[in-house]
Order: sequence, then structure tokens, then C-alpha cells
Amino acid sequence: IILVLLIFCNDALLQWIWDLVYDKRHDVLMSPHWNVCAAFSAHIIFSAPFMILDLLSPHVRWIQKYRIHRQVVAVHQWFQCAARILWKYAVGVLPLTSLFLFVRNTHFPEKAPSFFLALKECVFCLVMFDTLFFMFHYIIHKIPWLYHRVHRIHHLNRDTFALAAQDSSISELLSLQALAFISTTLVGCHPLSEILFHVFNTWMAVEDHCAYDFPWALHRLLPCFAGAPHHLAHHQQFIGNFAPYFRHWDCIFGTSLQILRHK
Repeated sequence: IILVLLIFCNDALLQWIWDLVYDKRHDVLMSPHWNVCAAFSAHIIFSAPFMILDLLSPHVRWIQKYRIHRQVVAVHQWFQCAARILWKYAVGVLPLTSLFLFVRNTHFPEKAPSFFLALKECVFCLVMFDTLFFMFHYIIHKIPWLYHRVHRIHHLNRDTFALAAQDSSISELLSLQALAFISTTLVGCHPLSEILFHVFNTWMAVEDHCAYDFPWALHRLLPCFAGAPHHLAHHQQFIGNFAPYFRHWDCIFGTSLQILRHK
């Protein structure tokens, strides 16, 4: 979504968007409450279409043929999952975000990045996050006590669904937030590029867990991406496919699994 937006918008539109944010930077960009609410809302909004597809799937044949597995998550499970994530955001993500914004010295330039610069910085952040996540994910799977204390809750969702992308322990959720913050800090990107990265990162996580393999999915359009079949194989076999978004690290380290396609 963000990639398409960047391709079709020009520098003037990015500047207009940044001007809207820049005028209220102290109320918006530096507010941990606003940042956390925006992050949680983005996750819910991106997941909602897949909940609708799950509701329609038993009755609409063309939807069924794109499902990777036959298990359809009930509505009450979606709401229970949303409640769990909201609670963890309140007691975990909000304090971490507050601390990060407090210690971080962010510069807010008046000029927005060009869309080429914004695209480049978003890609660099995504590659950096993918690399850090691969290392983190590999380690917690290889150390049993760490797996049970940090990662086991996320794997209770053997059959993935979109909202489950952030259905994990508080410690894991905080770790992933920290990896995202570290990625943007290492890249040193413009604040607007950072916002776009966080939004796109949220969408990628949702799409990875959605359990649908549509022909227009990002991994179908760009083969370098892994996608939902890649990540579902990880959830069902508990080994391999440790990278969240790209394929190269699993290929390099020999941890690639057989990709599951829709039945």
C-alpha cells in the first residue's frame, strides 16, 4: 500500500502531508499515546478486511480457493485476540514508546523527503528490520527456555490469521517494537519516512499472517518477498523460514521450508 502510494505521489504531495504533521509535531509526533493508538489502529484496520473474508469464506467459493488452510477463525476469536493485543499495548508498548521518545533527540526538518528518498529509506529500514528479526527469531527458536518464555504464545496460533501478527507475549511484542526503533535509528531516515516504514511494516506483518494467497499479494508481484505461504509453513512446522519478509537469509543459512499453497 505504501509502496503504491509512494510511486504515484509526487514531492509536492509528500510535502503537503508533512506540513500537516509538522504543524502539530509536538502534539502528534512526540506523543506516546498518539503513536501507540495509531499503531494499534493501523493493525486493526489492516486486519479487518481479512476478518470479513473469513466471515464470507464458507459461503463464497472464490474466496475459499485462495485460503492456504481450511480453518476459519470465528469472530469471537478475533475479538479475544484484539483484546489481548490492546492490553499488551497498554501495559507494555505504551511505556516503551514513552521511554524511547523521551531519550531520543529527533530533528524535525521543515522540508519533506523526496519520494525517491522516502522510498529508499523505507526499503533500507525494511531490510534492516528483516535482518535483525531473522537473528532474533532464529535465536529464540534455538534456545528452548527462551522460546517458551518469549515466543511460545505466538505459536499457539498454528493456523495463522491476520490479527495474530501481534498476538504474542509482552516481551516479544516489546522486542519487535525495539527492533523497529533500532532499524529506523540505524538508517537515520526522515521522520516522514519513519512513519511510512512503521505503517508498511504493520501491513507486511498482517499480510504474512493472513492465510490467503491472492495473486495480487506482494510476494506474487515481487518474488523477493516471502508472503503468507512462507510464514504459515513456519507456524505449522516450527522450524525454518525465520525471516519475516524476505527470502535471502533463509536461503543463505539453509533454513528455507517447503512453501504451502492454497488447497
